[in-house]
Amino acid sequence: MPRKKRICFSFADELIKKSQEAALSAISIFNNPSITFKAENFIVLMVISWTYLMHAYYKKTGIDYRYYKLVGRTQRKKYDKTKRGAYKYWELERCLDDSKCPLDGSIKANLKFLIGIRHEIEHQMTTQIDELISAKFQACAINYNSTIEKLFGKKYGLAEKLVMAIQFFGLSEGQIKKLQEYNDVPQNIIDFIADYELQLSEEEKSSPKYSYKVIYIRESVNHEGQADKAYRFIDEKSAIGKEIETVLIKPGKEPAKYKPTQIKEIMHRKGYSDFTIKKHTDLWKRFNAKNPKLNYGVMMADGQWYWYHSWLLKVEDEYKKIKEQEAINAQTNE
Repeated sequence: MPRKKRICFSFADELIKKSQEAALSAISIFNNPSITFKAENFIVLMVISWTYLMHAYYKKTGIDYRYYKLVGRTQRKKYDKTKRGAYKYWELERCLDDSKCPLDGSIKANLKFLIGIRHEIEHQMTTQIDELISAKFQACAINYNSTIEKLFGKKYGLAEKLVMAIQFFGLSEGQIKKLQEYNDVPQNIIDFIADYELQLSEEEKSSPKYSYKVIYIRESVNHEGQADKAYRFIDEKSAIGKEIETVLIKPGKEPAKYKPTQIKEIMHRKGYSDFTIKKHTDLWKRFNAKNPKLNYGVMMADGQWYWYHSWLLKVEDEYKKIKEQEAINAQTNE
């Protein structure tokens, strides 16, 4: 019996080691100024890292994290296996959903956000998402360090091995301004973020464990040529961060805007293949949606009307009701 316990902990230690290396690699890549393929690498490696960490925890606590079915009268376990006979272990999302998962809601929300982004970018090139979701990356890195220390002890933490900050290297004035502009971000990423965060509570959305936000301020420097690199990043919830927020007007991100054709395409992706531009026009006329007081959209300088995400959600909700009523009418007429 003691021998079996030693083997269990040895395997758990190996999982922890792999988890640490994946996390270190993710943070190193994101902080490397010569690498532009940052977000994708960070997400993939951190998902692997957290998966190994959860497996190590479940292994250590004696929880079976292999997929199986209960069969026969005795309800014995029949394990799912690959074609080559290897056990199928839980993926990260299944680890998070288990009732014995040790992570709190905000940490889970952060990880499920990254998993969702990974699904959206899995088979396509993305642009400009590093800055857009870097606050989630920062939270993920900090959460990882605090979690591994909490579950296995401070000696397993990464603080001494690598600075945990997700850094912005050599920020210029133009780059700082660009942090607020996400015109090239794929529409599916914007849609996912908006839809995902609608499901979260205000407490989860405001938690630094979900999204770790900082304020950046210019520092005074004494050496010529260092101005573009002289920025200090401050936790917005810290005492100094709150004080700065009272005197600084921080520019907000311009909300996503949609043309009618984009709304039609999004509705098609959501399964409403019969949705047309005419049906969209009928909806906005029905609700007088171009009334500025409703804040469903805006007239731009090019003379075209663009719709906000709030209108897209309204369209989906109303069209769903229309389809449900059509189904009821069809049953009634049969």
